[in-house]
Amino acid sequence: METCAMTEGKTRGLTGGETDYGVFLGSEAQAVLRSPLTTAFLPAVYTFVFLVGFPTNSLALWVFLFRTKKRHPSSIYMANLALADLLFVIWIPLKIDYHLNGNNWKYGDGLCKVLVGFFYGNMYCSMAFIACISVQRYWAVVYPMSQHQRSKFLAVSVSVVIWVLVWIITIPLYLYDQEVNIPNMCIRTCHDVTKPSQTKTAAGYFLTMGTVGYVVPTVVCIMSYVFMLRALQDSMGDPTIAKKRRKAVVLIITVLVMFIVCFTPSNIMLLAHYILLLGEVVNNGYGFYITTLCLASLNSCVDPFIYYFISEDFREHVKNTFLCRSQRSVERKKISFSALKFSKKSGSYTTSSTRNTQSSDC
Repeated sequence: METCAMTEGKTRGLTGGETDYGVFLGSEAQAVLRSPLTTAFLPAVYTFVFLVGFPTNSLALWVFLFRTKKRHPSSIYMANLALADLLFVIWIPLKIDYHLNGNNWKYGDGLCKVLVGFFYGNMYCSMAFIACISVQRYWAVVYPMSQHQRSKFLAVSVSVVIWVLVWIITIPLYLYDQEVNIPNMCIRTCHDVTKPSQTKTAAGYFLTMGTVGYVVPTVVCIMSYVFMLRALQDSMGDPTIAKKRRKAVVLIITVLVMFIVCFTPSNIMLLAHYILLLGEVVNNGYGFYITTLCLASLNSCVDPFIYYFISEDFREHVKNTFLCRSQRSVERKKISFSALKFSKKSGSYTTSSTRNTQSSDC
């Protein structure tokens, strides 16, 4: 029978004394799980992420799948990034309920493992696809005639490999307990508390993924954008393209800052947390660690706006979607406009081709 007896002890990471009934936490760990940080601030941030991320990523995926006829490699990577973000935000309501319920998980260990798997899967998927977009933009700017930057087959192949690798690397998250009973608080946590008997498994996994899954995409992004900035600076002397180049530079810096702000604190704290946990060192920074993980989820809100500024086609498709213009009516309008311009140049002015361009449907 489970009891709610209070047991005091030092907080190592966020773990405690393990018994047959569960893990008994010390006073410091209990204070973190009862604090407004975990029961008010985190659910507030996750609510914002869901309210913004769900509609924007749904719209982005709709545009990439059903409104975009020309499948450029960049749009393929962006569609996969939108899918990764969407697969993350659809599980957020469970996490919101968990924190609002006093960090008490009531949906079972299986669903907890799925939530954790999608959380970290989204993080590493996002970093991988952002790195792919960075390389693609580098090729497009520096080697505009390269076949690599035009190859849809290559983009699809890379995307499939990323998805397969991410699903493989999240398998260990399903092999140890994510739901842990806390008898002296009468709650069951999801991923917040690690059983002492499973510390080495969890620490080994996250130390590996925090290093490989974060460092490799970060180096790729930084190198791509540094080389791209060099190439853009070399062409700044041409006044006809200087304005567009400056806009590209601002966008590059924005994407790079977004990447670093969203992912660097969380991955650094993730490494620090599991190093302390593995070394059984008293950890007073767990609150900061889970806060950085929460803030990393803001990336799911930012990505759709990055698409909006990167791709002119994406902006056009979003506008047409909100105006309820079908793809067929948009194409007709383009043909009509082209015909009108040609007739002006040739000296004969006709608008007969515009009569059939007024139909629109959602």
